[in-house]
Amino acid sequence: MQENHLAKWLNNDLTEAELAEFKKSAEYASYERIITASNQLEAPDFNAEEALIAIKNQRTLKDAKVVQLHPFKKFIRIAAAAAVIMFGSYFYLNNLDENIVTEYAENKEVVLPDNSKVQLNADSELSFSERKWSKERNVELKGEAFFKVAKGKRFTVATADGIVAVLGTQFNVENRPGFFEVTCFEGLVSVTFDGKETKLPAGASFIVIDGKITKTSASKMQQPSWVTNESTFKSVPLKFVLSEFERQHNVTVEIQDIDTEQLFTGTFSNTDTDVALKSISAPSQIKFKFEGSKVLFYGDKNP
Repeated sequence: MQENHLAKWLNNDLTEAELAEFKKSAEYASYERIITASNQLEAPDFNAEEALIAIKNQRTLKDAKVVQLHPFKKFIRIAAAAAVIMFGSYFYLNNLDENIVTEYAENKEVVLPDNSKVQLNADSELSFSERKWSKERNVELKGEAFFKVAKGKRFTVATADGIVAVLGTQFNVENRPGFFEVTCFEGLVSVTFDGKETKLPAGASFIVIDGKITKTSASKMQQPSWVTNESTFKSVPLKFVLSEFERQHNVTVEIQDIDTEQLFTGTFSNTDTDVALKSISAPSQIKFKFEGSKVLFYGDKNP
């Protein structure tokens, strides 16, 4: 990389050829992430023009000799670029949140700073700030997770559909497109949905399907079934069952001539694809065709 590529990139002065060369460098990706993070952060007011004038004046006072302007401007650009990178790195590292992601057919266990444990289901994402944890025990969840919360101050789980708040308990939260469910297994859970708070004792669940609250009976389970590699449903539209099958088995699901709004009650294996297909198709009275990484569910007519 030419020594002035960084400064010219920051000033948007690179030619197309220089930009292409710069993007091939090992440092480019790091510079781009830091600049992106820096642009999203609030920083103290800083007048770059005044700072450059001050540096120039200071150098002039120290050195009375006449020097060429071009080399000095080049030095200033590189110094300014270095300052931006250092400044951006400081704020980037100090505001970086922890972000844990699972892929299809993958689970992860996460230990939070207070030793609370989180089991993250497939195709899910958990975010929190370790730096702010002592003041705010907050996490953000996309997908599904089972929480075993250490006793202490208020602990909250924020999702796109609602907020779950507890002190010390065990509960499961699932937040998928069109589906939101919170189940309390121990202690007491508070769920805020659409501005209204609902308290759940152990064994109770709060379910919202396509924006509507759905009543459900109490459960005697000690933990969600997916923790032991099974997915369990009770009167849930088939479309959510097929989506979960897709996540757990890392396959592409296609449908033909079936009613995905029909309610499904049952369990399928998260590890044995053949058994899972039969567990879904039999009670739903549908057929399936499994080829490679694709599954076609269809009705009476042959595909």
